[in-house]
Amino acid sequence: MWVVLVLFVYITAITAYLAPRNTEISSTEKTVTIVSSYVVLFLLWLVLRRREKLKSQRLKEDEELRKNKTNNKQ
Repeated sequence: MWVVLVLFVYITAITAYLAPRNTEISSTEKTVTIVSSYVVLFLLWLVLRRREKLKSQRLKEDEELRKNKTNNKQ
């Protein structure tokens, strides 16, 4: 999840520094670019969060299987 935090800080810093200085594109285009960057970042956060949950669920299931195998052997 630290990747999402780093990207959030990066996007925010670039937006704060470069967006006001860029006069080649319209303010609408700037806004769309910035908002789409944050939307992509949010989607990345959701995907990573889901992967972490699935990983912890798999680890929990593996642990239960090991316990069951150990109990069955005894």
